[in-house]
Amino acid sequence: MLEFNFFTLLYQYLRADAIFFYARIKVKDGIAMGAEMYKQKWSKAKKQQKNLVCAALKDRVDIHIVNYRKAHDRLGRAVLTVDKKEIWSMCTISSEVARDKKELELIREDDGESPLPYRERAERAYELIKEQGIFGQNDFFDALQEYFRTPISLSLQSNNLLIKIFGLIDKRVGKRTLARIKDSMQLESELIQYFYRLRCEAEGIK
Repeated sequence: MLEFNFFTLLYQYLRADAIFFYARIKVKDGIAMGAEMYKQKWSKAKKQQKNLVCAALKDRVDIHIVNYRKAHDRLGRAVLTVDKKEIWSMCTISSEVARDKKELELIREDDGESPLPYRERAERAYELIKEQGIFGQNDFFDALQEYFRTPISLSLQSNNLLIKIFGLIDKRVGKRTLARIKDSMQLESELIQYFYRLRCEAEGIK
């Protein structure tokens, strides 16, 4: 096992924060797509997403954005609700804490023979927590943007939990498709299965 003193670990975490701070600002076609700018377009994006929800769930599934003024990046939570009950909270602070813990786990698991480069370890920790369903508010914005420009057939196959959920409640997905993917849903996470059952029950599919 590699040994890390306090200052080495502190330096690495400071570098991690710097990396992820700049990673939050994404540029597409010359336009910054960071959360600070995206929230200005939220009402339009929410309307677009709402228009894609199937009729049976349009009034039951909702998304709320909560921002905290005192947060260092002014990000807060994106909350997915069903029948006004909170189902999934995508909190930036919780996501960053989980990412730091996961990165520390990767450091402890390192055998010292082939240590991951610093940036790769930070990115690996980030991907692992997303696979566990731990998203930050900015991850929500990124997933929503990707969902809008992804064919619905690919959304249903996405490795991103949120994009797949959007796909499952999408009006472009018909009853035949929902019935066809029934067996594969048994291999999915509880969250994915929950929204699959919700859609099927709402559509009267057994």
